[in-house]
Amino acid sequence: MSAVKTLMAGILAGTMLFAGDAAAADTAPSGRDTFKDGDAMELVQEWDKVFPRSDRVEHRKVTFRTRYGTVLAGDLYMPRDAGGKWAALAVSGPFGAVKEQASGLYAQTMAERGFLTLAFDPSYTGESSGEPRHVASPDINTEDFSAAVDFLTTLDAVDAERIGIIGICGFGGMGLNAAAMDTRIKATVAVTMYDMSRVTANGYFDSMDADARYALRQQLNAQRTRDARSGSIAPSAAGLPEALTGDEPQFVKDYFAYYKTGRGFHPRSINSNGAWNATSALSFLNMPLLAYAGEIRSAVLLVHGEKAHSRYFSEDAFKKLNGDNKELLIVPGASHTDLYDRVDIIPFDRIEAFFRANL
Repeated sequence: MSAVKTLMAGILAGTMLFAGDAAAADTAPSGRDTFKDGDAMELVQEWDKVFPRSDRVEHRKVTFRTRYGTVLAGDLYMPRDAGGKWAALAVSGPFGAVKEQASGLYAQTMAERGFLTLAFDPSYTGESSGEPRHVASPDINTEDFSAAVDFLTTLDAVDAERIGIIGICGFGGMGLNAAAMDTRIKATVAVTMYDMSRVTANGYFDSMDADARYALRQQLNAQRTRDARSGSIAPSAAGLPEALTGDEPQFVKDYFAYYKTGRGFHPRSINSNGAWNATSALSFLNMPLLAYAGEIRSAVLLVHGEKAHSRYFSEDAFKKLNGDNKELLIVPGASHTDLYDRVDIIPFDRIEAFFRANL
């Protein structure tokens, strides 16, 4: 099987997007906090983002716990000379990325625009705690957003009645699920959204049927048996190539251009140089994230690129939403990854206006 076909087969099988070498660099020198079991937790204190540091905001590293006991690492951004109570935003994604990438850029930019913001690494990834490493879960990753809301409500500078969230890529779907569950979230922006449960269970463009899902369940459960017998957790085999041949689908080229080059590469990012656990896809097969999206009463803005391969996720999610406080914005000419970091086309003015109107 060709490298392209192997990559596509892995993606369509739902084995979690874009892994490379199995050993991701989850090291984090300098700065300390603790895990729940008392072991040392270290956080990088120097600026190691893929975007320039703004002189218009204050920044510091923070940690907070989820309801399941993992400790999440975050970057807190606040407008300089801020006083009083502020509207706050929790930001995460893309799926397999770290807070030093797109979520941090969004958080810093929104802080420049007058919001207190928190970009965080989801459980089991980046600088956040959780063993084994590189696990994703529709339940746990939804909880990560609510844990971020928990943390923001404890800050004196935050108006607890004015908290919103931004979810990027796969965390757009997690964000909608959090908004359906957590009534403290007053406004949600999902940017270049993926429904990870849908793409895992159905493949891209819903190309998988029940027989294909059964075959995938057999494959993943056989891997669980191998893991149990070996005493170790195997990484996914699906991944971005180390180099492009030129024959890849355009969206693969776009992912490569962000995650594997100086534009967006980060050593702690799974998508840049790591691997999801091979069995992470199991829970996404049976737990549809958007089952209660129609019951979201708070405001929602879905933002997607006109040319994104993933555009149908936002368009279909929008059809599930109810109420006159829901919006779908299609950005002309934009691809999926353009909305990760292309500040010239990311509609920050529209996002700011949405949050100001609803927080």
